[in-house]
Amino acid sequence: MPQCTGAPPPVEVPAPAPSTRERPAPATIAAVTAAELGATWRPGCPVTPSQLRRVTLTHLGFDARPHRGELIVHQDLVEPVVAIFERLYWLEFPIEKMRPVAHYSKADDQLSMQDNNTSAFNCRRIAGSGNWAQHAYGRAIDVNPLLNPMVDHGKFEPKNAKVYLDRRRIEPGLLHPGDPAVRVFTDAGWRWGGNWKSPVDYQHFERR
Repeated sequence: MPQCTGAPPPVEVPAPAPSTRERPAPATIAAVTAAELGATWRPGCPVTPSQLRRVTLTHLGFDARPHRGELIVHQDLVEPVVAIFERLYWLEFPIEKMRPVAHYSKADDQLSMQDNNTSAFNCRRIAGSGNWAQHAYGRAIDVNPLLNPMVDHGKFEPKNAKVYLDRRRIEPGLLHPGDPAVRVFTDAGWRWGGNWKSPVDYQHFERR
């Protein structure tokens, strides 16, 4: 996936309104093995399984109820990822599902995106490039990728996202410039692909 070329100056994220929602269960952190990573990892990848962690988090679903999901991220990003997703929960930003890409046949990123699955680690290269994607380091997260496609000169991914090319849509789970959910990431030092010129990658956040 192409990398970020720039980002606007950070904007302070307003505190979420008081909520009667129950406090989420604490995140849990666990080491992962090569066997658990399945097809998302292989020898020669730029990180080893020992550098990755499985983070189990509470997120708000599209049914407005709390759900538990998992992200595989670099060990250095565990604390910021936990803080970001707790903030998203209190902002009532919905995430349809959140599970490792190993859940999908051959760790196929296209299948994961078509299923609107929010994910992080996957040892793959940038499309059309020999360079490793930040996902291959566990340093990128794709959020609601069906609703927030990658667009490049009329082409888009995932393949079933055509209706969401219209960024005037405002249903829950979409990401737009200036949205509180976007600023939760960018104010914490992450780059958003929605700020890129070409391609524009609305689902993608990364922190190097």
